Amino acid sequence: MPSTLREFAHRRTRTPTGSAQRCDLCSDELADQHRHVLNTETGALSCACPACGVLFDHHAAGGGHYRLIRSRPRLLAEFELDDVQWASFGIPVGLAFFVHRDADDRVTAFYPNPVGTMRSDVDADSWRRLVAANPRLSAMDSDVEALLIDRLHDVTSAWLLPLDECYRLVALLRTHWRGFSGGSEVWRQVDEYFARLREGGSRGGTHDRSR
Repeated sequence: MPSTLREFAHRRTRTPTGSAQRCDLCSDELADQHRHVLNTETGALSCACPACGVLFDHHAAGGGHYRLIRSRPRLLAEFELDDVQWASFGIPVGLAFFVHRDADDRVTAFYPNPVGTMRSDVDADSWRRLVAANPRLSAMDSDVEALLIDRLHDVTSAWLLPLDECYRLVALLRTHWRGFSGGSEVWRQVDEYFARLREGGSRGGTHDRSR
């Protein structure tokens, strides 16, 4: 697992019950639901209070390498992805998220593995073909938003997710994975994770048909 993912996963699982979380930037106390800021140079996520979040809610803040994660989960309806296209990514499992890095115009895929979360650079031509088939991906916010693809179930689903939401999925996999295949409990947790995303979409109108 890349070090920044590992650090965030540990932080998600080791916070003592009842202890107050603090803003990583100014040390003010945080609510349970709070924002995160990404350091695009190191890949590190920082918890941010509302005041600090405002400071980084534009591309020029912090010398250009701090970005506020501010998108919401959006289910991409009528997503087009066939078996040949998926095979071109070289991902051996049916679950992965993809992040476009603005600094080098590359796309990186992350997917579960018995030894942690694996990372793989995506072939540029394969990514361009996926975007051509799904033009809404051209509006994906580089660095702080990810494309999550679920091919574990009968119907492929795709989501645009804030990066911290993907890291929560990483933490879930790390906590519950057992043995080589993960075990029944981790996949039950993954099913619940997607059920929560869909429930949030039905309440908050996050189905994306227009972009």
